[in-house]
Amino acid sequence: MNQLIISAATEGTNPLVPNPWEMLVVFAGFAVLMFIVVKYVVPMFEKTFAERAEAIEGGIAKAEKAQAEASAALEEYKQQLTDARAEANRIREEARAEGAQILADLKEKAAVESARITAQAHAAIQSERQAAVVSLRTEVGTLATTLAGRIVGESLEDDARSARVVDRFLADLENQNAGAAK
Repeated sequence: MNQLIISAATEGTNPLVPNPWEMLVVFAGFAVLMFIVVKYVVPMFEKTFAERAEAIEGGIAKAEKAQAEASAALEEYKQQLTDARAEANRIREEARAEGAQILADLKEKAAVESARITAQAHAAIQSERQAAVVSLRTEVGTLATTLAGRIVGESLEDDARSARVVDRFLADLENQNAGAAK
């Protein structure tokens, strides 16, 4: 084998320099391969890359849109919550005012009813007092007439005379009571 290398070296061709025909065939094969890659493979890679970039950008846009919608919904929710709290406070204040008004009305009705019952009681007491005074006058008159008749020794059966005696006696009693009360 050494012999072969030596004979090749002495022939005048350098083994490190490639054969021009061989280079031409390799270059032609490379050009054909490059043409196929540039014409078919690269556009497919570009198309796939564009689709992925578009999908990613679309996904980002959708995510941003969803984020914006969520933020808007959150703000709307917060506004509704604030409105609901304000409405609840207003209703609570109205209920308090209404309760105070009902309580005032009930107190007023109770005061009116109490005054009416008191007036009826005073009227009943006054009528019972008048009835008692009339009853007492009659009894006192009868007793006074009987007593006066026993003291005087004559009968005071005459109605007019007995009425005058009773009226005088009661008037004297009232005058004594009025003087003692002062």
